[in-house]
Amino acid sequence: MKSIKSILTSILLTTFLFSSLALASPWTTAAKMRIKAKEWHKALELLQKEITNDPESHEGFFLIGFVYARLNRYDEMLDAYKKSLALDEEYKEDIELDKINTWAFVFNKGVNYFQKANNMTIPDSAMAYYDKSSESFKTAIKIQPDSTNTYRNLAFVLLNSQKYDDAIEPLQVLIDKEQSRDGYRYLGNIYYVKAKNLMSEFSISKNPADSVAYMELFDKAINILEAGKKVYPNDSNILLELSNSYIGANKTDVAINAFKEGVEKDPTNKYYHYNYGVLLLGAKKYQEAIEQFKAAEVIDPNYENALYNLGVVYVQWGDAIMKEEQDKEVKTDLYKAKYEAALPYLEKVIQLNDKDASIWETLGKVYTRLGKNNDAANAFKKSDELR
Repeated sequence: MKSIKSILTSILLTTFLFSSLALASPWTTAAKMRIKAKEWHKALELLQKEITNDPESHEGFFLIGFVYARLNRYDEMLDAYKKSLALDEEYKEDIELDKINTWAFVFNKGVNYFQKANNMTIPDSAMAYYDKSSESFKTAIKIQPDSTNTYRNLAFVLLNSQKYDDAIEPLQVLIDKEQSRDGYRYLGNIYYVKAKNLMSEFSISKNPADSVAYMELFDKAINILEAGKKVYPNDSNILLELSNSYIGANKTDVAINAFKEGVEKDPTNKYYHYNYGVLLLGAKKYQEAIEQFKAAEVIDPNYENALYNLGVVYVQWGDAIMKEEQDKEVKTDLYKAKYEAALPYLEKVIQLNDKDASIWETLGKVYTRLGKNNDAANAFKKSDELR
């Protein structure tokens, strides 16, 4: 594959030999010589005289656009090319080729800045490179508005720099142009997080306007993620974001019915079983939740999320029994049976993933409830080391 430099060289060789110097104006003749010598500013001065002398010189505007591209003055490049084409389409192919090459050059600058940002250890330095990267991708979009890859890269830069509001537009474009999996997932998550944050503010302010606003945001998240679910019914991230949004919007019954229907239509889909189980767990329907997580485990015996939540169901069920006994001032060993049931699932998860502090912490809690103090101490120590 040719480099940008070699491609641009080939353009120079073809573009400036397209007409006889004898037929060109003195200004364009002189400008072409300056262009060949890469004396961009001197060439620009000559070409400005050309279009002043002949405002309908489509060749003059074409060459001005070419020079502006080399000076990184991309808005002016696009304007000059537009004027050239409006006067005459003689250089249409050359213009389109140069726009593609200029887009590639600017796009690669955005990629390089993004990589530098990710390698920075100082937050302010990283942010500076993220900003440069996003500006490069925005410029690339101006040059080639139909390139969905540019929107995708811009969205990821903005997400990495935590400029979530700015990321909404490119993510929406990805959905509109190609029903992007990432578009549905990340845009849904942005609206979900915005809704949760506003809900937290409402709990303090008690402002009715905040209540209306966060419900609208939850609805936006749900609408986007439901659309994504239709296109990607097996995407675990979209399904998880959707179930979270249903719960946040206090639409647990709607969510339960939706995922119950999904399980009935596709009983071999472990993600439907898992998300249905999560919703049932949130509704404190412990036995039903267990059935769904176990169904997911049957489909995939090493499905870590299902195994972990099986442990969590039994832990929460045991906690609920213990609290009920305390409230009634009675004491049995029923809660211990639930903790015992949780143990093998949590221990299996640890075998699959021993780098998650929260799993070790949950395991330590279970060991404590069962009086396995040495095991509990080791689990809590491991949890602390990983935090």
